[in-house]
This record gives sequence, structure tokens and C-alpha cells, in this order.
Amino acid sequence: MKIKIGMKCEECAEINYSTFKNSKTHTEKLELKKFCPRDNKHTSHKEIKLKS
Repeated sequence: MKIKIGMKCEECAEINYSTFKNSKTHTEKLELKKFCPRDNKHTSHKEIKLKS
């Protein structure tokens, strides 16, 4: 089952990206280094649930 998730920046606390993940095969929270346009640099982004 695929669910829609958001990627929230750790420094500015803004949701910059959204993506889908399979909740049955990937049970742990996703954490990636992505580009934050507000900070204008690469920062750590963590998964949060989006309201569907």
C-alpha cells in the first residue's frame, strides 16, 4: 500500500518535498539530504505524514 509522505527540513521546519512510499516494505521513517530552497543549501529532511 503506497502512502503519500512529505519531507520536512530539519533547519527551517518547512515541507519542501512530497513523495510516495510503500508502508508495508519500508516501516522505518525516511531521512534524506535534500536541497532546501529557503536555506539555499543541502539539509537533512525527515518524513512526516500528509493530510490526504
